[in-house]
This record gives sequence, C-alpha cells and structure tokens, in this order.
Amino acid sequence: MRVLLVHPSPLMYSEIYLRLEPLGMERVAAAVRAAGHEVRILDLQIFQHRELYKEFEAFKPQAVGFSLNYLANVPEVIDLAKAIKQRNRDCFVFTGGHSGSFVADEILEHAEGAVDCVLRGEGEKSAQLLLEAIGTDSLTKVPGVVSLEGTGPTPTMLEDLDQYFPARDLGRRRHKYFIGVLDPCASIEFTRGCPWDCSFCSAWTFYGRSYRKSTAEAAAEDMASIKEPNVFIVDDVAFIHPEHGFAIGAELEKRKIKKQYYLETRADVLIRNQEVFHYWRRLGLEYMFLGLEAIDEEGLKAHRKRSSTGTNIKALEVARDIGLTVAINLIADPSWDERRFEIIREWAMSVPEIVHLTVATPYPGTELWFTESRKLTTLDYRLYDIQHAVLPTKLPLKNFYQELVKTQDVLNRKHLGFAALKEVASIAGKLMLKGQTNFIKMLWKFNKVYNPERQFAEHSQPVKYQMRPPKMHTTGRPDNSLLYIHPPNKTVHRAEAELTPGGR
Repeated sequence: MRVLLVHPSPLMYSEIYLRLEPLGMERVAAAVRAAGHEVRILDLQIFQHRELYKEFEAFKPQAVGFSLNYLANVPEVIDLAKAIKQRNRDCFVFTGGHSGSFVADEILEHAEGAVDCVLRGEGEKSAQLLLEAIGTDSLTKVPGVVSLEGTGPTPTMLEDLDQYFPARDLGRRRHKYFIGVLDPCASIEFTRGCPWDCSFCSAWTFYGRSYRKSTAEAAAEDMASIKEPNVFIVDDVAFIHPEHGFAIGAELEKRKIKKQYYLETRADVLIRNQEVFHYWRRLGLEYMFLGLEAIDEEGLKAHRKRSSTGTNIKALEVARDIGLTVAINLIADPSWDERRFEIIREWAMSVPEIVHLTVATPYPGTELWFTESRKLTTLDYRLYDIQHAVLPTKLPLKNFYQELVKTQDVLNRKHLGFAALKEVASIAGKLMLKGQTNFIKMLWKFNKVYNPERQFAEHSQPVKYQMRPPKMHTTGRPDNSLLYIHPPNKTVHRAEAELTPGGR
C-alpha cells in the first residue's frame, strides 16, 4: 500500500525558536515500511499546502495519515482531510499523535466522514495493524482505533524501543530543522515516558506513567546514522537513570561520535545525577532546557512540580558549574497583574540563563482540563498553543497580552537581536558560510510573530471547530479511566518510586 504521512504547519512559538524534525512520525514510517508498505513523509513545517496536494496527485497514496501532536493543529488537519477526500473519496484518511489521542471523538465529529479513524496512543504497532485492516471488517479490532463504526481495544505500547529506528531518509529539506544556534539539528529519542505527574502536563497521562529505555548500543547506532552535527535529545526528562546516560556515552565514545547536544531535564534530576551531565558536557552537551515553571513555592505547588525554589536555584548553579547554556521556562498565570509581570522581568534579567514564558493552558489530557475547564473563555483549538490565554485574566485581555509580549520582548532582546548578535557573531558567520540561515532569520522575527494586537485579535476570529469541554469536572485528580491513554501497567519498566516522592 502507498502511504503518505503528513505533519501539520508550525505553531506560533516554533515560528521563531525552533523547527524540529517529526521524529514520532519518522518512527511510525519506519514501522509501516517494515510491514511492506511504500511510505512517504511530507512536513508542512517546511512545505506548503499546495505542495501537499501536488504530492498527493503524483504519489496517489491509498492511505494518508496526519500527525496531531499539537491541539492547535486540529482545525488545519480536519480541513486538509476534507480536501484529500474531495480529491479521492477512496483514500483512507486517519490521524494519530499525542493531542489527537485525547480528542478522538471530536475529530471524527468535526471531520464529517473525511477522517476514517483516529489512532490513539503510540503509533508504531497500531499503524501496522490499521493498514492491514483497511478494506476489511477488522478495523474496530485494531488497538487504539476510534472510528464512526466503533472503538477498538486499549492502545498497545511498543515493548522494544530499539525495534524501529526513525526513517530519517524519508525526510526532505532536513537543513530546515534547528533549535536556536544548533542549525541544522536532528532529533533522537533515548527514553519514552515520564514517571512524574505535573498537573499541567499530559506526558504521564498519555504513557500511563511508564518509562522505557532504548539499549545503549541501539541509541549509539541510531546516533551514528545522523548526518547533522547537532542533535536534540527529545526525552521528557533526560538521564533519570544516570547509568543509562553513562552507558550511551560510552558507546558514543567507542564509535568516536562527536556532536553538539541539547536536552531537557528536571532540576532535581540534574542535582541528583550531575556527574552524568558533567560527562555529557565532555561529549558535546551544550544546551539544556529546564522547566522551572515558577519562581516561588506557591507556583510550584500549584503545578505539582514536586520541587522547590531552593532546588531550582541549586540546579542553575550546577548547570553553570558544568558550563551549560540553560533555557528556563516559566508559566505565566492568567491571574498575573502588571506588578507580577514586572517581578518576573526583574528576576529573569538578574540571571544569566535564557528565560521563556508560556501561558498556563488546561489541555485535554491534563488534570487541569478537569479542574479548570469550567472557567474556559474559548473553545477554539487554534488558541491552545501556550501563547494565548484561554482562562479569564485578571488584567483586561489586551493588557495581559501587552504585559506578556513586553516581558517576552525584554527577555528576547537579552539574548537575541542586534545587541546579542555581538556575542553570537562568530557562530552566525560560520552558519552563513555553510548556507544555514535558520538561526540568523530568527534573530529579527520576534516583532513580526509576537504582537499583542495580533494575539488579541485572534480571539475574535470565526471559530469553525469548537472543542468539547469535559463531561465531568472535579476539584482533584479524576478517575484514571478519564486520564490515561495507555493505562498504568506494572509490567512496564518504570522509574523507581523514590524519584517521585509523594506521587501515585
């Protein structure tokens, strides 16, 4: 079967700071190809809609699968599915991905027959089974399938992360992928899942708080296949188990692989396992993302980070000692007023780290969706991108955006723009000589992308597709059956209980 897998267009934040290769889709592509199908990938972060239609006419796929990792892409994907069906009613159209898994019924309803099914959960095994079932009466027997004809069994997890390496060879214009100065940049996955249970996050509800690891040998083999000089390690929390990080590093050294790396981790993991991060600094680790989320105990408690301000401060000291460039994320709460934004600006300017702000958003799949959704001011999928306020703001909404963008702009000018260019002139020059312009272009995009008038006006745009609020609201954690895509399974490899003190 000819299968075309499509990644939707970039969201607001990624218009500037990053453009990551669709690693999950590449892994699904590898699994589908291993099952004997002819597969192509088209990434609309890079290509235009007209190029998708051109590819569709030339390739004549019998099945088209859309990745829906981000909720804000739902309207675009539904419209694209309808356009595909208009061109060929017999083409089987399906969606999969993280966010799509939590709103499967809604997608089918909005699509009005243009989407044949939604695949909930991990896609490697279920995509293989789905393609086998097309044209038979077995569709509703596929794990994770949700269709107008019925729902399949519980989604299944990939037991062996080493089974399918990403089909990177199917990617086109790979030089367009970057994150900050790491230009170009590939992505890699060492582990999958997260054992913590932050209230604003849906990683743990998707994976059932499981935590699986690739073998060190397979991780190094996958790394060896990457041609780019820079690699983003996409694990939700890097090096929870330090021995795993050391083992992978040893395999990389054995193969004489030398690259620059960017990863994400938690403050408490960095402090506890700082030796492995020191080791990876020698291997080429340059950049680290730390989701501190708040600068006070009250905020950390609200997000259930199971951390403290003291831990966060210590983590920044450790990262500085190691010699890493750190990017911090803070969550802007709708309750903030002018004074609170001012405090955040003052704090962010007092530390050397790069500070980003995202807006508190109760996504489907998070606990906040059940505890905060009664307060929602909009059900427009497009505004669920952590850059728009979807809960009531203490300030008038336009003023909230003015303060938000003012704060983001101050932090942007701290590290980007003409003033900061002096510090990165050498890097920028080298990238230009290599024909890499992603980083250079991002330096002056801020005012074009982040604009309070634009963000405020987007609330007034006609809403074609609206989200469904949850049927049940709660003041605490809802029943597991409402939260999890992959139910917790004691037989799945998990991080030790002491890593999540007080967790369930």
